[in-house]
Amino acid sequence: MDPELEAYVPLIPRADLSDPPAERKRLAALVAGVPAPDLDGMDVHDPMVPGATGDPDVPVRVYRPAGAHGALVWLHGGGMTVGDVDTEHPLAARLAAASGEVVISVGYRLAPEHPFPAAFDDAYAVLRWAAGHAADLGVDPGRIAVGGMSAGGALAAGLALRSRDEQGPPIRFQLLNQPGLDDRQETWSQRRFTDTPRMDRTVVGQAWANYLGGAPAPSPYAAPARATDLAGLPPAYIATAEFDPLRDEGIDYALRLLQSGVRVELHQWPGTFHGSQALLSAGVSQRQNAELAALRRALVD
Repeated sequence: MDPELEAYVPLIPRADLSDPPAERKRLAALVAGVPAPDLDGMDVHDPMVPGATGDPDVPVRVYRPAGAHGALVWLHGGGMTVGDVDTEHPLAARLAAASGEVVISVGYRLAPEHPFPAAFDDAYAVLRWAAGHAADLGVDPGRIAVGGMSAGGALAAGLALRSRDEQGPPIRFQLLNQPGLDDRQETWSQRRFTDTPRMDRTVVGQAWANYLGGAPAPSPYAAPARATDLAGLPPAYIATAEFDPLRDEGIDYALRLLQSGVRVELHQWPGTFHGSQALLSAGVSQRQNAELAALRRALVD
């Protein structure tokens, strides 16, 4: 493990998604200790987006830097169980500042109270809203990307599949950071990493159980690794961490995209673990976070 990261490992609490209310409180307390992001020169507001028919409105937080060309619909991590626009605020703000593009952070409904497809339907409603309100956001409707961290990466990859299948809003790019894509947990890294920092095989299993109610994924929109046809999807940036149970499914998905004719940029970060890029003082974290500016290359080129 990277020595700068290893020093923090004893201080990192292990996630426990078997008690969602308690874990949500723990996450909020952790984020409360994170320095406030620099919002200088950035417009930030919190609209409500109409949900799908019969669904509640979806809270979002929009970060708009001056001179943005496109927008990213961003889905937070947390195993579909924890997180909201407030806990995602430091990361989403940094992403907008680093890329110079609009970031729309989505406060989707959480499992187990709201299992699949609730979060996915919320995310798709926000994607449709972003495409329909591109002029209001000050961006080109042809320059809209989707992205997410961990569970949010699964949502983003699912959006790309659904938009392709239903000829929905065009997606220019997908930014998948340490995505959790496969509920079957059969890869080498899933079977091997049973005691890794913060996220291990048990926690991943808890997340899928909350989201899917203990059943197999009913659709590739829930677990994109189950998709049999990846042709025609938007270009992707995929990042994986070495000591992460999700590592191999991210790498496998990148290879399958490449074999399907999709342009992919794949970064496997040595010495890292799931979510370790939040430790901002480590050199490898700084490089990881800087690389997420691949979003700007995708939306401007």
